[in-house]
Amino acid sequence: MGKITGFLEIDRQDRAYEPASDRVRHYKEFVIPASDAEVVRQAARCMDCGIPYCHTGCPVNNQIPDWNDLVYQADWAEAARNLHSTNNFPEVTGRICPAPCEAACTLNIIEEPVTIKTIECSIADKAFEEGWTQPQPPSKKTGKRVAIVGSGPAGLAAAQQLARAGHDVHVYEKHAHAGGLLRYGIPDFKMEKYIVERRVAQMEAEGVTFHYNVNVGHDVGIQKLERDYDAVLLSGGAEHPRDLNVPGRELAGIHFAMNYLPQQNRRVSGEPLGDVEPILAEGKQVVVIGGGDTGSDCIGTAFRQGATSVTQLEIMPQPPQQENKALTWPHWPLKFRTSSSQARAPPATSAWPRAASSVNGKVEQLECIRLDEQMKPIPDSEFTIPADLVFLAMGFLHPVQDGMIKALGLELDPRGNVKANEIEYRTSRTKVFAAGDMRRGQSLVVWAIREGRQAAHSIDKFLMGKTDLPR
Repeated sequence: MGKITGFLEIDRQDRAYEPASDRVRHYKEFVIPASDAEVVRQAARCMDCGIPYCHTGCPVNNQIPDWNDLVYQADWAEAARNLHSTNNFPEVTGRICPAPCEAACTLNIIEEPVTIKTIECSIADKAFEEGWTQPQPPSKKTGKRVAIVGSGPAGLAAAQQLARAGHDVHVYEKHAHAGGLLRYGIPDFKMEKYIVERRVAQMEAEGVTFHYNVNVGHDVGIQKLERDYDAVLLSGGAEHPRDLNVPGRELAGIHFAMNYLPQQNRRVSGEPLGDVEPILAEGKQVVVIGGGDTGSDCIGTAFRQGATSVTQLEIMPQPPQQENKALTWPHWPLKFRTSSSQARAPPATSAWPRAASSVNGKVEQLECIRLDEQMKPIPDSEFTIPADLVFLAMGFLHPVQDGMIKALGLELDPRGNVKANEIEYRTSRTKVFAAGDMRRGQSLVVWAIREGRQAAHSIDKFLMGKTDLPR
């Protein structure tokens, strides 16, 4: 694939960032796109490795060597067609996916994988620029109606697939706009929201109907949807956050990350905050608890808002700087990584808060302790961190169960997620299906897209007795 000797002749060259001093002054994307010529050069590095492990490293099973070769041959239009055959939203994954495909690349054995994520993003963006990405309405309608609850990546992927199969698809979203965490969780500096809006416009042209500001289970009964539609897909995500059970948790100034990040997204887009307490980091000493992507997003947002300092705590010990390739490749390795935001505030690993103290009911500092490799407290290792604002970014446990899940009496798995297998995606109720984080638990956007596509395949087969939709 690509140029036969390309991987020997061409060095890996990925996209660059704007300088930190510039990018913290705005909320626009700061990754500098690669030129077409450089993308072609990087695609030429895709080697004829025999077994393309990148296929299975990618949850949606993108045909990566194929579109790399097409880019190298300058057939961008066919590359875009191939890419969209497996991924509904490559312009999204090309921006925010951690790229497990690159970890599985054969060239990653020597730490020089093909820049798959960059090439994917370039193909998707060019497809929009050249007008190749157009609505694909069905040639005929089936007469079947499908309700989808939640418009995150799983719900959107399923909606697009089912609409193209000819079903009358209605998406119910509790917020004012579609996208789920794509819209209200991921900061604009990682992905600007026109990316989501133009896909929603495409889907509307394909026949998908969106119902906004409708919280199913509260504003409308889930049993009504079950009665009125031929099938219902639950794709509402895993929104029940992990809490911090320490003295002082109730103090003012301690917030869940997902009470903070959506506010800034709304400010950027001009959407009203509603009847909530504004949370701003300007002039404050910020502490972020949790070392993952959500914590990183809090760091980047806090710096842009003008925080005087940001400290991040992570309970886990610091992983190794380099994995043992013989043991891990082609699987996703556990190793130390920092995001562009964490470069300014690297996480303090093996450390955790034990209590929060206050002045007049408002958090003032965190009392912390260091942990050993078994995550047990180390005696006499206590320390304090000044804190005016604390964000809890420790992940999510399971979907919110009050409302539609309890109303339907759905069977849950041992972790509290809606129980459904990966073949049919059907829940304990015949017409009700589940996909994405609501079914599998907190995961990646690319896994949500995969589950939405596979659930659409199953729903189409359930409704029609057969299906031409890919899994």
